[in-house]
Amino acid sequence: MKTYPVTSKTGITRLAKRGVYDEATIHSILDEALFCTLAFVREGEAFQIPTGFCRIDNYLYVHGSVGSFYMRELAANKLKVCIAVTLMDGLVLARSAFHHSVNYRSVVTFSQAEKVEDRDELYRALEVFTNKMQPGRWDDIRKPNAGEWKATMVLKFKIEEASAKIRTGPPIDDMEDYDLPIWAGVVPLKLERQTYEADPKLKEGISIPSYLS
Repeated sequence: MKTYPVTSKTGITRLAKRGVYDEATIHSILDEALFCTLAFVREGEAFQIPTGFCRIDNYLYVHGSVGSFYMRELAANKLKVCIAVTLMDGLVLARSAFHHSVNYRSVVTFSQAEKVEDRDELYRALEVFTNKMQPGRWDDIRKPNAGEWKATMVLKFKIEEASAKIRTGPPIDDMEDYDLPIWAGVVPLKLERQTYEADPKLKEGISIPSYLS
């Protein structure tokens, strides 16, 4: 099993048994999450940006406008970043207020931005990102034209320091509380795709793509 090194930044100290460092688990969480938060410090001020992303091999990719302030800053100044994702799996309702919790899967990784210049890599990143949002979509849409490529910036972040933290299972109460006449358990949570809603301006006669059926 391939694992990421445990470092002073990635080592889980609070409830260390929940820490996970194997690559497969970390990649699976990153691939399921649709959005991340990207945090960095600029001139002594903290910034945190929510953004979509995708993973290709051992890199995370984000894209945006060439006019994006934060993307220009990260690319030009090689600022160190912390990228985090969280998947909420359930509300853990204990018998005591103190032991209420959540079931979750999270990943934190530390890296530095690299501006993607290679056209094939740019194209691949946008393809993977699009298909992550909706599998099968890339083959069904108009591809970016020269002007759109010129207006787009893609950054990549090598996953070198990373760890996951995971909680599963029922509440864990104090032994003396298990006899209390209070309901306890887990309320599962999940992100779910709902029935599609067609664009009101959709051209008449266009059928529903098979990947939405």
